[in-house]
Amino acid sequence: MSEMTRARPGAARAARPGAMRLIDATKYRLPLAAYVSILHRLSGAMMFVLLPLLVWLFDQSVTSEVSFEVFRSAFAAGIGFVPAWLLKLVMLGLIWAFLHHFVSGLRHLWMDATHSVSKAQGRQSAVVTLAVSLPLTAVLGAKLFGLF
Repeated sequence: MSEMTRARPGAARAARPGAMRLIDATKYRLPLAAYVSILHRLSGAMMFVLLPLLVWLFDQSVTSEVSFEVFRSAFAAGIGFVPAWLLKLVMLGLIWAFLHHFVSGLRHLWMDATHSVSKAQGRQSAVVTLAVSLPLTAVLGAKLFGLF
């Protein structure tokens, strides 16, 4: 083998970049569709984590008239040491998670059904996802906090 084709052991290893770390990933500029996809995963995880609270609230609202009043008072006065505004904020986060996850799921179903995988279509559907889920969250949040 000639000397030109034979690689030096130390030189080849120094030129290779090595394993990627999480801090390196933050240097990349992600497209909007990637952020919507990440938010889709986060909203699913958030709904999963808050599922026991949601089941308890549902149980409190449908068991009896007395338990429904406990449910209503939780949003007026809080639950134990948890103030009402914090409970409403958690519920607003759950509302956002549901709406975003639902709209983003529709986006993925539409992309799968139409085989739309271009960058332009991905960006446009990401904008639509945010343009639908965020205003709906704002409207329901305004209702939750008693603005109308």
